[in-house]
Amino acid sequence: MNLAYYWYEAAHAAVGPARMLSDATRLLFNNPANPLTYTTYGRTISAACELFERSTRRYSKPEFGLSTTLVGGERVAVRERVVWERPFCSLLHFERALGHAKPVRQPKLLIVAPMSGHYATLLRGTVEAFLPTHEVYITDWADARTVPLAEGRFDLDDYIDYVISMLHVLGPDVHVMAVCQPAVPVIAAVARVEAEGDSRAPRSMILMGGPIDTRRSPTAVNQLAKERGTDWFRRNCIVTVPMSYPGFMRDVYPGFLQLSGFMAMNLDRHLTAHWEMFNHLVEGDGDSAEKHREFYDEYLAVMDLTAEFYLQTVDTVFVRHALPKGRMMHRDKPVDLAAIRRTALMTVEGEKDDISGVGQTKAAHDLCVNLPDDLKVHHLQKGVGHYGVFNGSRFRAEIAPRIADFIATIEAEAGGRKGRRLAAE
Repeated sequence: MNLAYYWYEAAHAAVGPARMLSDATRLLFNNPANPLTYTTYGRTISAACELFERSTRRYSKPEFGLSTTLVGGERVAVRERVVWERPFCSLLHFERALGHAKPVRQPKLLIVAPMSGHYATLLRGTVEAFLPTHEVYITDWADARTVPLAEGRFDLDDYIDYVISMLHVLGPDVHVMAVCQPAVPVIAAVARVEAEGDSRAPRSMILMGGPIDTRRSPTAVNQLAKERGTDWFRRNCIVTVPMSYPGFMRDVYPGFLQLSGFMAMNLDRHLTAHWEMFNHLVEGDGDSAEKHREFYDEYLAVMDLTAEFYLQTVDTVFVRHALPKGRMMHRDKPVDLAAIRRTALMTVEGEKDDISGVGQTKAAHDLCVNLPDDLKVHHLQKGVGHYGVFNGSRFRAEIAPRIADFIATIEAEAGGRKGRRLAAE
């Protein structure tokens, strides 16, 4: 049994008293009744204590917090509702209280969030951008350490099964968007649905910054996986959930290891960000400090992945390149992208993406050989990295409108086909 999780828990518990003392000191030097609160010395002590507390705390799952949105110029309430549920995932629908503000029927959009360490709330900005004009659904993946061992395994095949099941629930008029990691299982699910002649294939799929073919413009992440191989990750990255969690004895790739990898990739950037926050606090720049808090409250909240899902994904996508080589299987059946003939395809990449290199997502167009060219669209966004593909100002101003236009075009074509069929009848 790998005891790394137990050592991590012990270290977190050991630093607990120091964290509590630091937080109490911060409150003391933030107290309006304390004269030192208004001095540079007081603000320096308070800032140092806050950074220590934030650097040693465990961040819980954030909330989406999307309580309202604008629809047709009118602000309406938004409510989250679970419309489908399995042990490892819930499907959330952001229901809008449209009432008399309800416009013409809006397209259904299923956003498949990545199961790669962060919670689905990392896509809060993605959801927010489409709420005014779409019926938005999102996958809310479960933290593996919270799922009892009795619920069984969850691997890449199960992930594809989940996506297919959600497509069946939402119907053939849905558009599915895969952000990063889900690009492979989503396109695999669509291929399997089409290969079976299932009429519930989605109208379109939007793949954003996903590792369809990691042999193209390989990044440091891709090179590491290829050089180390699956067995290295099995020996060094898989640990057992301790008894303090519902998932006791489940083998997982833990969130704290994933976070270490995330931070190490851009360590200088994170150190600079924390130093800047320290200075903002000392200077009394509350707005800038709050932006830092909001980002890192999300970024530092991580979840565990089941070992079987993580290892199968590493092996299939990053080591064997099974999908682009035509060797990927799902439940002993081939994943043949040539079967995709009806589901329109849009791919989105970021010029500076250091996770999924330029060309890796676009490769889907070459693999979907039987999909007509007029059902294929590609967009390369200049000046953005991986995160900017699905969040931030350029996503809102340039990427989201292009995706909305693509969906609208496909919707119009579907409406035209339906009209012609009815006329013929």
